[in-house]
Amino acid sequence: MDVDPIAILNPHVPVLAVFFDGQDLMQDYRLGRQSLEALLRILPSKSTQGWSHEVHILITLYWLAHGLSYSVVSRAFDVPRSTVCRLVHTGVEKITALRQEVITLPPPGELEEVGQGFARLANSPVFSRCVGAIDGCHVRIKTPPGPQGQDYLNRKLFPSIQLQAVCDGKGFFLNTFVGYPGSVHDTRVLKNSAIYKGALYPPSGFFLLGDGGYPCIEEPVAIITPYREPLQGRVQSRFNQHHARARSIIERAFGMLKTRWRSLFFKALEVHHTFVPSVITACAVLHNICLTAGDMLEPAEDVGDIGVVPPRLVRGEQGGHGQRDRLAGLLSAPRVQPVELQEHDYL
Repeated sequence: MDVDPIAILNPHVPVLAVFFDGQDLMQDYRLGRQSLEALLRILPSKSTQGWSHEVHILITLYWLAHGLSYSVVSRAFDVPRSTVCRLVHTGVEKITALRQEVITLPPPGELEEVGQGFARLANSPVFSRCVGAIDGCHVRIKTPPGPQGQDYLNRKLFPSIQLQAVCDGKGFFLNTFVGYPGSVHDTRVLKNSAIYKGALYPPSGFFLLGDGGYPCIEEPVAIITPYREPLQGRVQSRFNQHHARARSIIERAFGMLKTRWRSLFFKALEVHHTFVPSVITACAVLHNICLTAGDMLEPAEDVGDIGVVPPRLVRGEQGGHGQRDRLAGLLSAPRVQPVELQEHDYL
């Protein structure tokens, strides 16, 4: 088959030589070689417009890693700007399409192991029925044109699109829901997500941990939140401390995501707002692939509040208070041992 002359690889392009010569990829692509090879294996390998599978994905990753304009990426790879635009969009969509394969809920047989992970994080067996932490993250965008642009302004008055995610005790994303404008409250995002509407997770007898921006509920999904200030005694204070230790893993997961793709998450995404959900989902997919390959980037110290909106008081909480009180009581009971905690204690 004849190859389009415009698609012939230029071996002298430095960013391509890094890959083909076996050099370290972190500086240029923000992931390790094992992660990249894993990604290339699971992606469909059909070439795009005459460009090889590897070059297509490398151009996409380079754009994700640096958040550069298509013109700058064009010069870096010695590829026409219009081609870069097409390759980036199709490459992001290819990675996003892996979501159902890479971002998955744990099967029933693994729930006990997930729970033990949260018990270790909380330093208490009381949290062994916790199988996920849930939170939201705001990703900066350019203000969309027209009146709808105001809908994207969050409480910190910058335009954003929201990512809601559930992670396990190791920081793997188990579920993501992306796309709501920044002005929408966490609770409304939750109630419009598939995990809530379909009661997908967690199963009966288990619960998620959320911050004060979520309702404390048992149905259709069980979410346990911390006690609100002012706290009533040491039992509530102790519970909140252990709750925070366990729930902090979702903040760490967001921190790792932002540290790896800092050029995207530290400034407004320079793409149309309708493309942003695909970009965010692609980054979440890559996050899981990297963790699976042992390719970890610890959160930078300065990523804690980037794009995160503080929770607001949610009125009308109901359903989960009794369960929270039982957990808090177990936590403060003397000489609590793992064998003493039976499933009915959490229900």
